[in-house]
Amino acid sequence: MRFAQQSDFDIRFEWGIEGVRNVANPQPSDASIIVDILSFSTCVDIACSRQAQVLPYSHNDDSSFSYAQTRNALLASKRLEQGYSLSPRSLLNIEAGTRLVLPSPNGATLSLACNSPIVLAGSLRNAAAVAHYAQRHAKTITLIAAGERWNDGSLRPAIEDLVGAGAIIHYLSGKKSPEARLAEQAFLSHHNDLSALLVACASAIELSERGFAFDVALALELNVSTAVPRLYDSSFFAAE
Repeated sequence: MRFAQQSDFDIRFEWGIEGVRNVANPQPSDASIIVDILSFSTCVDIACSRQAQVLPYSHNDDSSFSYAQTRNALLASKRLEQGYSLSPRSLLNIEAGTRLVLPSPNGATLSLACNSPIVLAGSLRNAAAVAHYAQRHAKTITLIAAGERWNDGSLRPAIEDLVGAGAIIHYLSGKKSPEARLAEQAFLSHHNDLSALLVACASAIELSERGFAFDVALALELNVSTAVPRLYDSSFFAAE
């Protein structure tokens, strides 16, 4: 079955790797924005806002160490270990100029799969800034919500990514697809109680129970950052 690509609309929204393949990449959107609130795109925002660089990598295995070496970069630790990791808190004091390979099966994988001329990492923290940058440089813009994974590897839609994408869509103008409009409404309907809603979602509870409640709090801050992480040569930099 061939699915519609939302090609009649300026602002589009879809989920996961199939969303990249079927909406963002065919006749590529001028810009694609990857939204992985807990925690890839939040980590990228925090690192880039401190003038570090993030190199997304799909696999957290032996190959990631070799990749970091070839790119003259540090390799992020696993989340429960010391050092920089997919824990946003671990990046609050990252030094400017640091090059960090950040493995992630969701946000990183989607970022590398996009073939749009402009690929950005969007979060609640930088929703307005990312939207305004994309609007200045692109007409057709696709938001890709990363979601999470069930144990069998299938996509589990995550409401934090739906709402995060909706926040960015809210700051965009243009003809919005029904999918994009629905994501925007998810954000607008809970704009006044955003943190209370999302702190109780499944992904946030899982992280909090593992001791990462502060990471959740960082991820749910709205428009506290003006950084716009853009992918250049497989690295996210803060765009000028």
